[in-house]
Amino acid sequence: MFSGGPGARAPEASGGADPHSPSAPAPRAPEVSTGRKPTTPGPARRSPADPVKALMHRHRELCERAVDPLEIAAGLEAHGVTDRTAVRFRHRDVFSLAEEMYARVPRDLETPPPLTAEQAPRARADWALLTLLPGVLCAATVAGIRLTDGQSRLVAALVGFLAVSLAMRATLSRGPLGIPDRAPTTGTSTWTYWLLAYTALGDGLLTAAVTGGPDALPTGVADAPWPMATAPVLALALSCAPAAWCAHLFAARARRKLTVSRGLEDFAASVRPLLLGTFALYLCALTALSALSGAALDETPAHPQVIALGALLFLARLLTVHGFTHAPAVVLIAAATAQATALAAAFASRLPGCGFLTAPVEALVDLWGAGGIQTLSCGIGALALLIHGNRKLTRASAHAQAEDPC
Repeated sequence: MFSGGPGARAPEASGGADPHSPSAPAPRAPEVSTGRKPTTPGPARRSPADPVKALMHRHRELCERAVDPLEIAAGLEAHGVTDRTAVRFRHRDVFSLAEEMYARVPRDLETPPPLTAEQAPRARADWALLTLLPGVLCAATVAGIRLTDGQSRLVAALVGFLAVSLAMRATLSRGPLGIPDRAPTTGTSTWTYWLLAYTALGDGLLTAAVTGGPDALPTGVADAPWPMATAPVLALALSCAPAAWCAHLFAARARRKLTVSRGLEDFAASVRPLLLGTFALYLCALTALSALSGAALDETPAHPQVIALGALLFLARLLTVHGFTHAPAVVLIAAATAQATALAAAFASRLPGCGFLTAPVEALVDLWGAGGIQTLSCGIGALALLIHGNRKLTRASAHAQAEDPC
């Protein structure tokens, strides 16, 4: 007893459903072979939702100890983050990125507010007066040497040298010329003293060595067989005051430009003429002091030697103050070594068969005088430091913190 007639067919297991039935699945379009393997959908690649948070975690110590956004910007720049890199963190420049990082760091209520342009460091009377002390003591020492004779002159020279050295050390320990805590000590004072001693005695010794002398020790006067030049040393000692003021001017103006700059390249472009202008201002002051010292002591002013040495010492100290200590040490050692080599060659040429050693020194002395050795060695060193400073001192990381002594 079947419900269907003799011509009815049983439904097939695979495709017996009626395509027009509401419960039947929709027919699938035939697959077209493309020659590619079927791919299975995987998890979608997700970019970090908060890239700044990852950067803050990477530089957590910098963000926690920063006292203002500028210090974070300088620290990021020191780690290689540029304005182009800041775009990947959805910011137009490093300064904008640093402002967000500073604002997102949890801080105590006692945290000092950010430094503004109006709160830039000002000159202080203690270091301003302290920078005058080396020049005053050097002038007193020169007067003591000029007014004494014999053993009294030697005592005056030794006491004066000790007093000027202590005053110079005090000047370089605080104020704009003082080394901050973040800068390592380099031990370049020995080479600096050598350069200053060569300024007073080196030219006279070289002249005497080339002509077969010296026949006696220096007596402290300019017309002795081994003459002593006191005017250049006095000019350099007096230039401590303008050097400190120029260093303070550069630090304060650079810090002010750091607060208004909106990019690392913008900051570098604005600081570069400031550096060159400050350097030129110091050289003008040093030239004037050299002329006044020569006129007061009735000595021929050695402008090229004084300017070359003063430029070298000023740039070396400026780089050291801002944390760049390696290049100044190398250049100071190179300049002192060149001068010592010239003197050694002049005396070594007296040995049998070694006369050729003094040929370059004699050629330079005949061309530019005895002062050419110091002018050339210090001038090349100052030029190298100026090029190096033009790259290093125009970076935001060189001005990460306001100079406390200023």
